[in-house]
Amino acid sequence: MPGKLADGLKVLLGDRLVGKLAETPQGLVAFQYDRDWLESGFSVNPYSLPLSTEVFIPEWRPFDGLFGAFADSLPDGWGALLVDRMLERTGIDPAGVSAIERLSIVGSSGRGALRYEPEAGFSADFSSKDLDELALLCGEILDNKLVSDFDAVYLAGGSSGGARPKAYVENDGEWLVKFPARFDPPDAGALEFAYMQCAAACGLNVPEFRLFPSRLCAGYFGTRRFDVKDGKRVHMLSASGIVEVSHRIPALDYRSLFQISNFLTGAREEAKQLFRLMCFNVFSHNYDDHANNFSWLCEEGRWHLAPAYDLTYSKGFHHGHMTSVLGAGEPSLDDVLALAKLAGLPADASKRVALDIQAACHELLDKHGLE
Repeated sequence: MPGKLADGLKVLLGDRLVGKLAETPQGLVAFQYDRDWLESGFSVNPYSLPLSTEVFIPEWRPFDGLFGAFADSLPDGWGALLVDRMLERTGIDPAGVSAIERLSIVGSSGRGALRYEPEAGFSADFSSKDLDELALLCGEILDNKLVSDFDAVYLAGGSSGGARPKAYVENDGEWLVKFPARFDPPDAGALEFAYMQCAAACGLNVPEFRLFPSRLCAGYFGTRRFDVKDGKRVHMLSASGIVEVSHRIPALDYRSLFQISNFLTGAREEAKQLFRLMCFNVFSHNYDDHANNFSWLCEEGRWHLAPAYDLTYSKGFHHGHMTSVLGAGEPSLDDVLALAKLAGLPADASKRVALDIQAACHELLDKHGLE
């Protein structure tokens, strides 16, 4: 990897040029759409990057001078840790690597459909590992130990987001598998599998999921990537990226999510699906419902809510849900029903849905001793 990365980048979707990124003298990363894209493309973020010939310049916060649409491409948590470790291994101080340089490292490996050229990837030697071997290596990395086969871990999970170690496996990396973090119980994968089974039974739209076998634990939870369809990438934006807010702090209310969904989709069915997701998070005690855990997909210029993901038991770190319900960090049934009314959803049907999900989640929590 070179010591100096790209000063400017092309943003592509598939083989089409969407536009270009370039650093301003202030260190912000400006963006401008390509003229051909303006004629037949779509806005990569209708909130902050409408189709226009202008040069868009972001604020410094919250994404270190990037627009959220591009910050969504960057690895977060585990993936960011792996990139920093790889930078250190090549003699580069991670603190001196800018946001646009990190996009250059991402290249075509990020989440969603956007990719970046020129790509400044790392050279690494691939060594195939089974899931148990990868899990053990991930644990050693979390313990700040030197790992002799670091390349295998980096190549498997260097573009992933979230706090838990992850790896892209099978079918050209179309499955995302999670490994326990240090704060997780050893059966975390089996618990998330049970949560996803319950969510599917509650009528939530969920991706294909399974429990990968292990010799060390009850199994590793994995989902098929929903940003890949028929072998092609699908453009995706998180709520964090759409409205330019950090997912690291409680920054949104579910009312805002309904407003985002209505703005992007205008579809009542999407609001109903979002209502089910809100109920499930509230009643299953998934307090880690931050702004990166809600996404929308754009296919053929039309937006729709992405399948539900990162559904598992979490008491969180802020003594309340990361996304509030009408300002309530510990929302009640009355709170979710009040929001359903504000969102224009039928009162009687919403109450039936909420009560059904509440009962299913109570059974789930009771079964696993989590109430």
